Formats: sequence, C-alpha cells, structure tokens
Amino acid sequence: MVNIALFGTSADPPTCAHQSILQWLSHHYDQVVVWASDNPFKSHQTTLEQRSHMLKLLIEEIDPYQNPIRVSPDLSSSRTLETIALAKQRWGLQANMTLVIGADLVRQMPRWYQIEQLLKQVQLLVIPRSGYGVDQASLEKLKHLGAQLAIADITVPSVSSTAYRENGDTKALTPLVKDYIHQEQLYQ
Repeated sequence: MVNIALFGTSADPPTCAHQSILQWLSHHYDQVVVWASDNPFKSHQTTLEQRSHMLKLLIEEIDPYQNPIRVSPDLSSSRTLETIALAKQRWGLQANMTLVIGADLVRQMPRWYQIEQLLKQVQLLVIPRSGYGVDQASLEKLKHLGAQLAIADITVPSVSSTAYRENGDTKALTPLVKDYIHQEQLYQ
C-alpha cells in the first residue's frame, strides 16, 4: 500500500517553511501531494493559479532526483472533504492517505464541513508552528470526533506568509519564489 501525504496550504506566498515541511514529508511518505487552496477562514491576496505556480517553483528548488513531491491544483477545494473524494478517485483504496495540517488549524478543524466524515477517511499529521502551541484540548476534541493523529517531529523555520505580506520579510522566501513575486509585482 502506498502512503500519500496530502498537504493543502493557502501558500500566500509559499515560504521556506513550506519547503522545509515538503522536504520532511518527502522523507516519510511514498508520495507528497500539495496544492494551493482558499481557506474560507482567511483572505488571500493572489490567485490560486499564482500560488500554484509559486509552489511549483518552491519544489523545483528541492533535489529533483529524490523528490516524490508534486503539485496537484485540481485537488483544491474550500471543503477538504471534497479534496479527499478527488484524491480517493485518483489513488483509490490502494493508498493510505494522511492529511497534513499546521498546528494553527487544529482549533478550527472541528468547524470544518462534515468533519466526522473527513476524519473517517484520513489520518492527520499536525505540523508544529512557531507561535502556535499544539493545543491538547483541541487535539482531544479531534480524537473524540474520530481523528487518528500524530504530531510531526520537525522544527519548521520561524517564518510565515503573513509576516512576508505584512512586513516584507524576504528571509521567508526562497530565491525562485522571491524572483517570481518581483517579476509579477505581487504583494505591493
């Protein structure tokens, strides 16, 4: 059975933290599938197409010979349950799917569309984020809803898309993403 990590992210823009997560996932899963999505709890400054393109650039900077990562923009949906249905159509029952989420989403997950149905279909992997503790009460609530979850043993760079958008923190960006943003005059 193939183990697939499913990582939807708003990626507005994708940062070196996203790249670090993707690299870590590529060492722990047979396939890593990533897509830009519109989080209904956030506002976005660029289009899905622009964010998907930036994700592709981010992945290009990872070793291409040891890279099971691919961008699948067709999986993008504001409802993760719909994304999982699309993934199951593509990979079928021969895949063990893990939904990767940042620790910042743990508290909002119980409000997601048909969360109990979703949790029956995937395992969860929580990625720790600087500034967002892994809230044990929220984890317990997810377990009560049926979640099978783990917390990734990873230290992610302490940068964020929000810090870049609000403060122009260019240390958050990889070279190819930074060049694309400059070329397209995004986030001005």
